[in-house]
Amino acid sequence: MAIQFKAIEKGQPGVVGGGVKKIYASPVQGQEASLDALTKGIEKACTVNGADIRAVLYALVDEAVDDLSEGRIIRLGDLGSLRITLSSEGTATAEELTSDAIKGASVIFTPGSKIKEMLATAKFLKV
Repeated sequence: MAIQFKAIEKGQPGVVGGGVKKIYASPVQGQEASLDALTKGIEKACTVNGADIRAVLYALVDEAVDDLSEGRIIRLGDLGSLRITLSSEGTATAEELTSDAIKGASVIFTPGSKIKEMLATAKFLKV
């Protein structure tokens, strides 16, 4: 299987009017793999039934929310890991920094060994 990509034009960041525009590769986002589709695929690959798989996946989501809200890094083996990152305003001193300076939070996914291996050996197809 090849990862499909398309050509898109982008300007220079921070330059009014975009500056010199160049063409870059952008992945083609195809259909989504839903929880149901993943469940069916897992069900075919092992002896666990779909209801049990869904129960475990939904419980994983609940546990991930709890762990992330406690500031924990979630390690999912070969799949990768999840962690919280923050965006905040800067202050002159540590004492001046309060929670009011935090403007947002997001989750960072770091791929594990199997995903890194897939990316390292990926083939690409222009569409």
